[in-house]
Amino acid sequence: MKKILLAASLLATGTLAQAQSATYGIDPTHTFVTFEAKHFGTSTLRGRFDKKEGSVTIDRTAKTGKAEITLDMASVSTGVGPLDGHLKSKDFFNAGEHPTAKFVGDKFTFDGAKVTAVAGNLTMLGKTMPVTLKATNYNCYDNPMFKREVCGGDFETTLQRSQWGMDYGVKTGIPDNIRLLVQIEAIKQ
Repeated sequence: MKKILLAASLLATGTLAQAQSATYGIDPTHTFVTFEAKHFGTSTLRGRFDKKEGSVTIDRTAKTGKAEITLDMASVSTGVGPLDGHLKSKDFFNAGEHPTAKFVGDKFTFDGAKVTAVAGNLTMLGKTMPVTLKATNYNCYDNPMFKREVCGGDFETTLQRSQWGMDYGVKTGIPDNIRLLVQIEAIKQ
């Protein structure tokens, strides 16, 4: 009898752990992927990608997760049309040949129930490199409009664009280091 109760208890515990896994769809109206670079050591140039999609699956009990976000590289926007055109060209994002960039994070770090970092791979310009996004803020709440849980936060990292072969202007003073900021909210599905 004790063996049956122990087996039932283990089965129930496994079921509870699985029940903690939830998938969230990225809310494009509350998700922004932006970048910053110094302009010849003076002001900070900022841009963003207006079209993005993806999902996040989190298991708070197992402390695991998977995040996928895809960016439409032709949607880059700095507010300056000629600069946007140059960023879409072969000198930078080469949006014609590489229309998307994709981050897939599968190593989540938690502090209690809060995500503190997501490590994975960023594929851009046909090259895949490891990237870790560190959380500067993370929270979940019950959204009164959607009547569902929403989780999200602010994540950031610094990339060396030349690792993906984007080395235009590095020798003439255009920075190699690019600060990437991901403000994300995702709705429980």
